[in-house]
Amino acid sequence: MSDEITPLGSIHVSPKAIATIAYNATMQSYGVVGLAAKNLLDGLANVIVKDPTHGIDVHYDGETLEIDIYVVVEYGTRIKAVAASVANTVRYQVEKTIGLPIHHVNVHVQGLRISDVD
Repeated sequence: MSDEITPLGSIHVSPKAIATIAYNATMQSYGVVGLAAKNLLDGLANVIVKDPTHGIDVHYDGETLEIDIYVVVEYGTRIKAVAASVANTVRYQVEKTIGLPIHHVNVHVQGLRISDVD
């Protein structure tokens, strides 16, 4: 993934580590209920093996870093505001943590969920 050479050695950051950072930032965002599967196969795989980075794809081609996030949003919140908040939070946390600039953060809203009205 990301390679950096220092006087003490080299640093390698895996896509799974970046996805974990993005997962934590997403779950702390207002209006996000959870992450969703990007397709049926990914959803079935998550039922069998629980993956903490489920719903997040990280793409790095050597120069640009792109993150796709598939979320479920709380019913009654402004979807556009929640998606913008998630994108900004993820961009800030990942750039702050690993020091690589992010080219795109794509937020895909896969569904809405109604919380308990009690």
